[in-house]
Amino acid sequence: MNSSPAAIEVMNIRREFRTGRGMFASARPVRAVDGVSFALPAGQVLGIVGESGCGKSTLARMILGLLPASSGEVRVDGRRLDSMDRRERARLIQPVFQDPFSSLNPRRTVEEIVSLPLAAQGDVPRAQMRERVMEMLARVGLSAEMAGRQPAQLSGGQRQRVAIARALVLRPRIVVCDEPTSALDVSVQAQILNLLAELRRELGLTYLFISHNLAVVEHIATEVAVMYLGRIVEQAETDTLFRGPSHPYTRALLASVLTPEPGKGIPDVGLGESYPDPANIPPGCRFHPRCPMAENRCQSESPEGLVRGGRLVECLLA
Repeated sequence: MNSSPAAIEVMNIRREFRTGRGMFASARPVRAVDGVSFALPAGQVLGIVGESGCGKSTLARMILGLLPASSGEVRVDGRRLDSMDRRERARLIQPVFQDPFSSLNPRRTVEEIVSLPLAAQGDVPRAQMRERVMEMLARVGLSAEMAGRQPAQLSGGQRQRVAIARALVLRPRIVVCDEPTSALDVSVQAQILNLLAELRRELGLTYLFISHNLAVVEHIATEVAVMYLGRIVEQAETDTLFRGPSHPYTRALLASVLTPEPGKGIPDVGLGESYPDPANIPPGCRFHPRCPMAENRCQSESPEGLVRGGRLVECLLA
């Protein structure tokens, strides 16, 4: 793990929701994020992967301050995120969302969309605002002529470049990317990933990169955290994790990647047909009902917080 000073620290953060079960049944708790901790060094990229419903996007919303944590805390540069007002938080952390068409106001021009964070801060003169917008559009590969267009007049890749420009115009330190390429064609995905990597080097950005696409995460992340039922079950440097995954769930995820080789078909990852239920988390190791390696002790002993060989691996058998 990187020993550089942390740009962002997440400490034992939890988020619980209450879901109704009908008119006569009481609500039951759903632990979407259940005790997640990590420290992300400045200038690095933490990729977070896992199945749909594992808590990735809920974690992102808490880090952005869009959703309060039930417990735990997030610190940026050593300061609690919940002690900052919205403007200060926005200057430090910005999001890039999955679908650029739904995250951009269709009635606004590109210039108006990108300048909105500056206008919300209220301390940037109009002339300087336009200058910064044009500078950022050029940096993300959009011409000045694009500034007068509306989102419907742009391609998917151009819209995502606008979303990136809007996120960076305040010059934040941290960018939370929640599936930023999944709505794009494969060829455009590569362009956006290369742009994000280039901007990170040029501007010294720190990324939290959430994705279900393992190939994308392997390309851009310096470290990877694997989430299952609200917890990080394995975390290691990218090369280490992809070369030798230790947790059975991580191995199953890597085995699930489709191959272009003819005749291979859909891989069988050995997880059975059951699906994890965040409203009914099993005792012991939460992965044991689907684990092909599970032993009797896995049903009662919790592997939370175990470190194996210098990396986090929440598995009794790793």
